Amino acid sequence: MSDQSFLCFDYGLKRIGVATGQRVTLTASPLEVITQTGGDQHWQRIEQLLAKWQPDALVVGIPLTVEGETQSMTRQARKFAAQLAQRSGKRVFEADERFSSKAAQQRFRQQRAAGGARRSQAGREDAIAAQIILEAWFADNPA
Repeated sequence: MSDQSFLCFDYGLKRIGVATGQRVTLTASPLEVITQTGGDQHWQRIEQLLAKWQPDALVVGIPLTVEGETQSMTRQARKFAAQLAQRSGKRVFEADERFSSKAAQQRFRQQRAAGGARRSQAGREDAIAAQIILEAWFADNPA
């Protein structure tokens, strides 16, 4: 696969977590959280991130039930992924995001305990969730 750099999106109705990652190192880093205020304002920020980071491809976390079945949020995340593909012209991969939120909460708590994060940065968990989703996707989709 020639795709080497990625942006990953943890789509939510209130916030979209964003992370960046490299296939060469199989690592990802949280970037930011985009607040959804209604309407299409979030697309402007997404387009700015695409222009700045110039990813080869994109990954969107798809929320499934614990049993792996679809739910209403699954359809909304897939709609976002389709819009992202259309707007960006880039390949968009779907990634199973089950348990990423709990893992992000745990990672954030560990960062706080180590003095690397403050409670006021708790909204950053969505970006950490995107990081976890992308790292898992790399593990499932080696070069």
